[in-house]
Amino acid sequence: MSLDVSLLLLLLFLSVFGPSHGCLQDPASAYRFTGAACRLTHPAAVVLNEKTTKVIEAAFQRARYPSVKNEKSLLFIGKVKYGLDNLEIHNLTIGRSGFELRAGEGIAMEISNVSAVFRGTIQYGYGSWLVNVAQSIDFEIESQIDLGINPKLYCGKGKVAADTSDCYLNFHKLRLHLQGDREPNWLKKLFTDFITFTVKLVIKGQICKEINKVANILADFIQSTAENFLSDGDISMDIGVTAAPVITSYYIESYHKGLTNYKNTSAVISDSVFHPSQLTENRMVYFWLSDQVLNPVLTAAHKDDRFQLNITAAELTQRQTTVEPPTSTCCIQVHFNSCCVKKKPKNKCVCNVVFPVLELELTRLLDKQGTNLFDIVDPEVLPRDGFVVIQMDFGFPRHLLVEFLRKTLQ
Repeated sequence: MSLDVSLLLLLLFLSVFGPSHGCLQDPASAYRFTGAACRLTHPAAVVLNEKTTKVIEAAFQRARYPSVKNEKSLLFIGKVKYGLDNLEIHNLTIGRSGFELRAGEGIAMEISNVSAVFRGTIQYGYGSWLVNVAQSIDFEIESQIDLGINPKLYCGKGKVAADTSDCYLNFHKLRLHLQGDREPNWLKKLFTDFITFTVKLVIKGQICKEINKVANILADFIQSTAENFLSDGDISMDIGVTAAPVITSYYIESYHKGLTNYKNTSAVISDSVFHPSQLTENRMVYFWLSDQVLNPVLTAAHKDDRFQLNITAAELTQRQTTVEPPTSTCCIQVHFNSCCVKKKPKNKCVCNVVFPVLELELTRLLDKQGTNLFDIVDPEVLPRDGFVVIQMDFGFPRHLLVEFLRKTLQ
């Protein structure tokens, strides 16, 4: 894996959720505190949407439906009391999912052709002064549902959070079958209307609640993954958001601090040069990274004895004969803005020697953290004055989804 790919993957985690001390309401006011930014364009959202059905399946399968009791008075029969118990979902299939980015609003998602069978037990009793009956019978309900969710992204407790309370279900089919009899009878006719109505309410309430819960679990999972990735020994990074994400018709953009923490000291960024115009929309994902993020990371690594290299005079002269060789072995501390990222490096003898070693060490470290498992396509690193833009296409890291679903469904 090249250094370019490794840096891309580092920034991939910078773009996800992380702890913070607060957010500014106006993104433009937050730009000067932004050390890292992520732009996810519409084609990338399409790739992520392809995995949405797996998360929705997890929400359906995790849902636990409470017992429901009710009663109804009917002519000639008297008061009918009934209860629904042990409601479970079986044979779940999901047709397709679609989405729309709505500028200034949020994301509109539609999950269509959700087919499932709900099974449970009906306990019922009815009676009058002439007769009194109490029984229970197993039932199943065939259903076909369209699900709509309009999540809103906001800054909650210093991280990007999603509010999925705008959730609705449309039932295209809800057919009740009682145990041992799939033909219409008086009991089925009696129960169909008010049993299916009650089941609709129960399913809607629990599914929408579970989707919101799974979304929070996913946020926590991504956050913990990012925190583990960006922590190594005494070096860590605060990737808290500086403002709420911005959504346009073409991309979702988030803004992050990117503050290096090393042995109880933290870097400070207050004059970042970030502006959205520095990013385009031609690739799937863009990462913007300030020099004020890269330099403290490498400085901390150097102080932690991570990147030190002894270079002899002979090695330097072999790389660059025009540079006057040093008189003895030296220890080099590399800064991105003074050496290897800029188009015109200041210390090109030094850079030619240090850069290959630095690349190997960063690759080793990042591979240890799991970056080699990502499917990164055609990454590019574009050095600029005071920052670096990294752009790429990608395939969704399936192993992360599998791990998330495994933990979610435990």
